[in-house]
Order: sequence, then structure tokens, then C-alpha cells
Amino acid sequence: MKVTEIQERQFHQQKAVTQVLAQLTHEKNSFSMWRMPETQDVFLLVSETGPRQLATLDVESAKPGFAIAPFLPHEPKYFLEADCLYRFTRGELQVKGRFGWEKKEIALNEDDKSTNQVFLHFHSPEHHPTEDYPALVAAGVEQIKSGILEKVVPARKQVIHFSAPQDWPAVFFRLAERYPHALVTLCSTPETGTWVGATPELLIRQDGNDQFKTVALAGTKPFDAGTDLKTVAWTQKEIEEQAMVSRYIINCFKKIRVREFDEHGPRTVQAGNLLHLKTEFTVDTRAINFPQLASVMLNLLHPTSAVCGMPLTEALHFLAEREGMDRELYGGYWGPVNIDSETNLFVNLRCMKVSEKSATLFAGAGVTLDSIPEAEWKETEWKMNTLLNVIQS
Repeated sequence: MKVTEIQERQFHQQKAVTQVLAQLTHEKNSFSMWRMPETQDVFLLVSETGPRQLATLDVESAKPGFAIAPFLPHEPKYFLEADCLYRFTRGELQVKGRFGWEKKEIALNEDDKSTNQVFLHFHSPEHHPTEDYPALVAAGVEQIKSGILEKVVPARKQVIHFSAPQDWPAVFFRLAERYPHALVTLCSTPETGTWVGATPELLIRQDGNDQFKTVALAGTKPFDAGTDLKTVAWTQKEIEEQAMVSRYIINCFKKIRVREFDEHGPRTVQAGNLLHLKTEFTVDTRAINFPQLASVMLNLLHPTSAVCGMPLTEALHFLAEREGMDRELYGGYWGPVNIDSETNLFVNLRCMKVSEKSATLFAGAGVTLDSIPEAEWKETEWKMNTLLNVIQS
């Protein structure tokens, strides 16, 4: 297919999505729009009843919908039931009916300013004092030296103000084009506000063939165009940081006596303008007679050591005492649940909470015994630039 044909299809898809979104959204509705990694299809889920609060998410019994969980495990999760579910695939608009996906005709109005008519739930950006992130990292290193922590992942946020209202659905499509290996999401509810993200880290997947999957993703360095991923060299600090996350997952399996799992990695993977080390773990839930594994592992893994630290309780205490901000959805998880017999929940990284003329960006860095505070601050800058570069493009 020629480049011009691809661009024309992408333009048609963006136009169709935003026009449908404008027609379906208003102050009483909540919605989520997403594009899965390695795919072109865009899904749009509209909940007319709004998000339902949950103490825990039971993946196996949940209706088709979209799950949203904050960073703190004791805070309520939200679930958007799929009252209306659309898919935009191969230039065609489809709606999910009783008997599967059905084609739906839509007449595009080329003069329509539908993007500007999309109703988004905005919260005012919260003021927070300017933190000394290198000092926070240094405090984490001291806790590790004292034996209280093995690893901790302090985060920071940055509020960006714009002179004009931003077209956030258009930013979603730019992110989808720029980051094909990420889950790209635009989600808006009265309770959470509006969030946009492009996250590379799968938390749990349970597919229709009884295959469970999770990953250990850690270690970060910038990606230079033309780099052969097989030749990338990692420092001992980065290797150990990622190995801690892998060991954490294996220990979760041991807690529930799951011994039959496949482990692949670590290997270097690209996530937009960054590189990470990644190990994949898969389990055949039918073979081990553990159909509820996804829900059990979700409760054990969240929040992961890749966004919080180890030991979990001590890391959460350190962050609550020293971080000085509410992470909200950053470091939590979100994703489609039981859509086409598959659940895909991702750790909410590379994300921002947006309003009409502002964006609050979040990023963290894994701190171990060998961490250098200024280097960890630089890593958070790289991660924030994942989104900033797209907004400013």
C-alpha cells in the first residue's frame, strides 16, 4: 500500500472516530478510546452509566468493559461497562452487537469541527511545591544502604500550560502513530478527569485460549536511530534493576504454587524514544487448572516493583512520606476487560492528566544501591519527553 493511501486511511479513521465521539459524549457519559500494541484498530467504549467503583477487579466474571485503577492499591478502582462499543478497522466503522461485530455506515462531514465538540471531563491542575528530585533519590539510596529497602521508584510530576486549548483526540492519534509498540489511551470520566497515555508495560493478559501473560520491564536508556537492539550494552545497575522485577513475578508465582510457567528474556526492546529490558512470563491456565489466575496475579502484582519498589509495604511507606504528591492514576493500571474474550491490563506509564490548556506529566525512575541522583532525574526527563515531543509536534 502506498504512503498516500495509508495516510488517507488514517485521516479517514481519525475523522470517523472523532465524529462518533462527538455524537456520543456529553457531561453524563464516560468513555475510553484505545489502540493496542502492534495493531491499527482503534476501539471506542462509551459508558452511559458512568464508572462503577470496585474494591477489587474479578477479571473472570467481569462484563466487557474498561478497567481503571489508581497507583495506591487500597483506593477504589473504576470500571466502565461497554454500553456502546465501536471498532475502527481497515477504514471501516463497526459496532459490537448481540451477534458480534457489525458494519456501521457513517457519513463524514468534511466541514464538521467535531473534534472541538468532544466533551471531556476536566479537573483543574493541582498546585504542588517544586520538589528536589535528586534529593528524593538520594534519600532512597540511603534507605537501601540501611537495609530497609531493596529498591524504590520515586516519581515526580510537571505541569505544562498552553496558550490555546489542546485537541486531545488529535494527540491520541499522533501518539498512536509515533508509538506502535504501546497501548495508547484517551480516557475521560467525571471521577478521574481526562488522561492520555502511551504505555509499553503489560501487567496481565488473559486470552481466549487460556494463555496468561505478564512481563518484567525495567532499565531505561535513550534510543538512537539505527541502533541494533542486539548490540545494546546495559550497566550492572540496569540489569539488576530489571532482574529484581523478574524475581518479584517469580515469587508471586511461588506464593500461589504455580511452577509451570515459561520465561523468555531478558531482551532489549524499543518503546518509542526509549529502550528497556524485558522478560516475558506465560502460563497455560487450562493445563494447570487455574482459571482464576489473572485475577489472583493482578492482586499480587499491583502495584508492581517496577513502579513502587521492594519490599512493597516499606516502599509504599517511603513514597507516602517523601514523594509529596498524589500519583492518582500514574503507576496504576488500565485496559480493556473481556473484549472479544481477551483482557489486557497495562501499567499506566508515560501518561498525563489533561485539561483544556494544561497537561500534568508523571514519570519515575528505579532507584537501587548504585543509583546516581542526577542520572535518575535525567531518566524522568526522557520519559516525560515521550509525551511532550508529541504534544509539541
